[in-house]
Amino acid sequence: MSDALLEVTDLVKHYPVRAGVLRRKVGTVHSVDGVSFSVGKGETLGLVGESGCGKSTVARSVMRLVEPTSGHIRLAGEDITHLSRSELRPHRRSMQIVFQDPFASLNPRMTAGTIVGEPLRVHGLATGKELEKRVAQLFEHVGLRPDQMGNFPHQFSGGQRQRICIARALALEPRLIVCDEPVSALDVSIQAQVINLLIDLQREHGFSYLFIAHDLAVVAHISHRVAVMYLGRIVEIADKDELFRNPRHPYTQALLASVPIASPQAKRLTSLVDGDVPSPVNPPSGCAFHTRCRFAMERCKTERPTLKNAAERHQVACLLNDGMGRRE
Repeated sequence: MSDALLEVTDLVKHYPVRAGVLRRKVGTVHSVDGVSFSVGKGETLGLVGESGCGKSTVARSVMRLVEPTSGHIRLAGEDITHLSRSELRPHRRSMQIVFQDPFASLNPRMTAGTIVGEPLRVHGLATGKELEKRVAQLFEHVGLRPDQMGNFPHQFSGGQRQRICIARALALEPRLIVCDEPVSALDVSIQAQVINLLIDLQREHGFSYLFIAHDLAVVAHISHRVAVMYLGRIVEIADKDELFRNPRHPYTQALLASVPIASPQAKRLTSLVDGDVPSPVNPPSGCAFHTRCRFAMERCKTERPTLKNAAERHQVACLLNDGMGRRE
């Protein structure tokens, strides 16, 4: 995308497995294994997949909270992959993150107002009465009362804590906000409120989201495009409506088939998954999904598929789709 705000190319993150008294390396966890995607200005890219597929590692790598093993991360056209802490500091204002657990990501010894105002103090953007005024505005912006600024995190509900985290992310007026499963720890009734708040904030400020989730209903509500991840690799990426209407990868079809539906008479996709998820310490050769795919061919065991155009703005990493139409 020529107007991409975030561009991730061939991102890899491996963790060493150590054992014994001398803590020798005995293996490698292939958490993220060659991921590429882009997020446009004002766009929401949903990143979905089952637990352990590497979604959160992608989020932390993009934010440089963990160091990528290889690959490139570009923010507004500038490569930030290998910048030092001091070199990265100016870019921190452009990208913020909202974590999954709102209570674990808030300092219990700090008041809510202090937490939200901390980014402004750290970057020297406001002090004194001006700081207090801006924090009060941020509280109102996310649906909290300014008189709650003196309360501690334990005095808020789960949904209110996540609103505090969102206010903290908004404080520096970022261009990109990474949301790492921001509603999965909340009650269902509260999830809709937080998702609608995120949508309203995006419409008002025009920033971009990398929205990570495993709930397809949430992703369908907030995303413009959706990327499907399996065992450290992106297997399909397309516009939201196109992906849900015409899933081409067997794993994407399996994910959609697993979504609960209200009517037992409604037509649904047949489950296409066999067996268990392989270990990221010893991932399968070739296509990572071939050990569970009912359509796997011999070449799937040795050839690693890459993302290729299956339709306009629709890419699939599946050998079955090479030069073929949609598989029924």
